[in-house]
Amino acid sequence: MDSKRIMIALDVPDAPSAKPLLAQFSGIPLTIKVGMELFYSEGPKFIKQLQEAGHHIFLDVKLHDIPNTVRSAARVIAKLGVFVFNVHAAGGVEMMKAAKAGLEEGWDGIGIKPLLIAVTQLTSTNQACMNDEIGIPGEVSDTVIHYAKLAKEAGLDGVVASAQEVQLIKAICGDSFLTITPGIRPSGSDIGDQQRVMTPADAVRQGVDFLVIGRPITKASNPREAVLSIIKEMSEA
Repeated sequence: MDSKRIMIALDVPDAPSAKPLLAQFSGIPLTIKVGMELFYSEGPKFIKQLQEAGHHIFLDVKLHDIPNTVRSAARVIAKLGVFVFNVHAAGGVEMMKAAKAGLEEGWDGIGIKPLLIAVTQLTSTNQACMNDEIGIPGEVSDTVIHYAKLAKEAGLDGVVASAQEVQLIKAICGDSFLTITPGIRPSGSDIGDQQRVMTPADAVRQGVDFLVIGRPITKASNPREAVLSIIKEMSEA
């Protein structure tokens, strides 16, 4: 089992907070998810430091703006050489196509070409929230599939979605269309603010490509053992 299929959510405020945690994973090649808080705090220099330590980077900044702005942002991000970054599918097909164009313009042709994926519905969103607050009618899964189809139409590589929707996405968009799933919780873990969750083993059985895992690892008493336990569970599944 490729350990880089585990994307550790490094949800800390700054580099000094991140370094002791990263030291726990020495010798285990992982994908590190850098979200808005850490990226806004430390910037591109920290991304380079993570890459030099042998990690892949999922830059989770969820671009969502007018197409021209997103294109320019994607052009800059592509120059960082990250493994994957994302946009919000709610921005529409033209915005996602603009992000793809910016990626092509910014990538220098050296190394791995960044993957571009779209967020469908956040795993913290339940049906009542989606219907009554966001104003989208119907089932959450229907909206997720709709956004996944738009992302595929725009030429993106995959989507962020709950593991509960992965089989539907694969059936409609194809097995090569990537799925990155937050809301992964080992058995017995606190689900926190997540609503649509699944264990690592069950997620693998569903056909998930990459598993985003944060607090069950980063808040564990022994983060390294937590990672190794999850890798073992995924391999057995």
